[in-house]
Amino acid sequence: MNKKIKSLLLSALALPFVSAAAMETTSQERSVQIAEQKRALALSFAENYARLKPSILASTSSYDLTIETSELSLANKEIQTLKQVETRIRSAKGLPYNPSSITQLRVADSSMLNSLMSETPLFAWAPAGNEKSWQFIEAFDTQGNTYHLPVNELPERPVLIVELDNKQALSEGISVLKKALKPFSSEPKLTLNSTTQSTTNPIQTSVLKSIHLQDDEEPWVSGKAEVYSIVTGVSPSRDEPVLDIVDMPYLDYDGTTYNPNQIIIYWDRYRWQAADILMMEQDDNTNYKELASRLLDVATEILKAIPDPEVQGYAIIPQLTNKVLAAMPDSWFTNDDDYVDVYYTLFEGQRYSNHKGASSNATITLEPLTIQPR
Repeated sequence: MNKKIKSLLLSALALPFVSAAAMETTSQERSVQIAEQKRALALSFAENYARLKPSILASTSSYDLTIETSELSLANKEIQTLKQVETRIRSAKGLPYNPSSITQLRVADSSMLNSLMSETPLFAWAPAGNEKSWQFIEAFDTQGNTYHLPVNELPERPVLIVELDNKQALSEGISVLKKALKPFSSEPKLTLNSTTQSTTNPIQTSVLKSIHLQDDEEPWVSGKAEVYSIVTGVSPSRDEPVLDIVDMPYLDYDGTTYNPNQIIIYWDRYRWQAADILMMEQDDNTNYKELASRLLDVATEILKAIPDPEVQGYAIIPQLTNKVLAAMPDSWFTNDDDYVDVYYTLFEGQRYSNHKGASSNATITLEPLTIQPR
């Protein structure tokens, strides 16, 4: 979404309940804070590489370039440092305590695996802020010396990247969102026949048969994408919005077509058999508690401003989606790492083949699927 469209949304759909500027500042500060925590881990791992090397080499292969920090042979002092860092990161991201590690190491590229066996690596991390403004990638060697690596050119020397385990972070973040948005979401309802005690009403759904994200030529330091969708619509039983969160854990890379066969819309949840899909990518600076609070504010306010929803019908749904978009900080639209794409006014029973989103970043094929009762 370009800045002009974003500006128009913010002007036309101004949200008085939260200061967007305040959230913007918080987002920027959070990005810096998390980058500093990753930097601290990178320095600790670099300085102790001689002892960590066997566990690092044992945990990497061409099939898996990541090393969970729980797999490293850490000394007690390093374990304490790791716990402190992860506690700060969880706090910044609005995630509750969880014994599962939220950080990991990753070999920057599979071509580095052979050289990693014989050469001493550098330890790097993704800088804070918009990647288009990055001037270099900072890294440490095992002596604690600092290196400035090019942003868009893969280094010849092997590099281990300290990063968040985005799959773990997104899984926990979606749990936070679903819990907070529970009043505005619902599970598909199955009707029981009083005689047979079996379901009699088929469930109407839409299945995501394929999805392809445009290749944005991400810097080598960036890892896999972790994408989720917010399906927006209006409840069939009351004048309230419906916001459903859908995880898309298979969607790792741009420039690749995936065929998930994933149910993404349960149509019994939505009035007028219409809904929108907003696709987002998990980002280091996402705070899920704040995002949930902001979405709750949107969901609470949207229909209050519409005197008679039935008069406008499904035209209300894009207004709801635009309110959600307007609620996001401007920084989320300067880098495709956050906002991915949006699909307006999808209908039940329709097949959408190679259908591009409003920003032409995502291309999907959706097919209707009726789930019959047993």
